[in-house]
Amino acid sequence: MIRMITSKLLVMLIISLIAFSDVYSEGFLKRSGKNIVDGNGTPIMLRGMGLGGWLVPEGYMLQTSSFANAAWQFRQKIQDLIGEQKTNEFFQLYRKNFVTRKDVQKMKEWGFNSIRLPMHYNLLTPLDQPFSYSEEGFAIIDSLLQWCKESEIYLILDLHAAPGGQSRDNIADYNP
Repeated sequence: MIRMITSKLLVMLIISLIAFSDVYSEGFLKRSGKNIVDGNGTPIMLRGMGLGGWLVPEGYMLQTSSFANAAWQFRQKIQDLIGEQKTNEFFQLYRKNFVTRKDVQKMKEWGFNSIRLPMHYNLLTPLDQPFSYSEEGFAIIDSLLQWCKESEIYLILDLHAAPGGQSRDNIADYNP
């Protein structure tokens, strides 16, 4: 129940900040009528790619839906096979190597100007330590943000799996 309340409060706060913010900041995009505009008010057409499967392993993307649909199920299946310590090592390597600076540079070469980063809240705050933060998750975002800056690509942060789960499907990572 606390997680659902926290999730709802977080969503309400984000919506409030977006809805009531008239601040145009260089490097940030904003909605203006039916357009997305940059800090100068110039309309921007986003041509982007999503990094799904990286920080929220989803069964339909990884072709594991038949035995591990949600991210927590995917992790649990691996843990059942190799144990908790090796699973933690696996995911550290998985997150480190799934997307690299070279990938972001290549996206720029292909003509993309934005990247959407679906994230799982448990990379930002540990389940067993509410109101504390995980450096690993923020370090991943910081690295990707730096690579995007170098390649002049906008980064769209997507809290894809919020605390408590937004729905019962695999995307929310709802765990009953």
